[in-house]
Amino acid sequence: MSAHAEAHHGLHPPEAHKSSRVDAPTLGMLLFIASEIMLFGSFFTAYFFIRTAGNSEWPLEPFHLPVFVAGVNTAILVTSSFTIHWALQSIKRGNRAGLQAGLVLTLALGSTFLITQILEYARIGFSPADGAFGTIFYGLTGLHGAHVFVGLTILTFATIRAFRGHFSASHHHGVEIPGIYWHFVDVMWIVVYATIYLL
Repeated sequence: MSAHAEAHHGLHPPEAHKSSRVDAPTLGMLLFIASEIMLFGSFFTAYFFIRTAGNSEWPLEPFHLPVFVAGVNTAILVTSSFTIHWALQSIKRGNRAGLQAGLVLTLALGSTFLITQILEYARIGFSPADGAFGTIFYGLTGLHGAHVFVGLTILTFATIRAFRGHFSASHHHGVEIPGIYWHFVDVMWIVVYATIYLL
């Protein structure tokens, strides 16, 4: 290496741990989601242990789970994945109106899901104190509900920024990263719904 090259290298060292495939904010969100999957995994482990150790029908008598209402709520949340995807694709094309509409619809659908779940709690007829069944039901659905609330909070800030014109076709990480989290919330609910309500 020449003296000139060494001097240049000394003045401008290469950026450490820089990946050309995944940028740092996206990688951080993906690692966070991985840790959240492990958290949900511990709750699912407890759920299946109760199911196998209890050796009885699920849900326990005389309790009944509102499968149809939860199914409609599932459709609402899955639809919100399409609206957040629409919002992201819109801003990638420079369409601010599509971005704003997609975010507002996602917020509306997510809020509808959360309100419906709260109403379900009020009418379901049992509480976390009703044995292991009640504990694991509220534990899993409540954990997911908390993630929905966090997602709605993040999306609220993204929506405010969208209406202030903070995003563009070249700068849209503030939409893409919340979108990744929201897709995770949606997929996780499908797993929760299939496990708790259908199996």
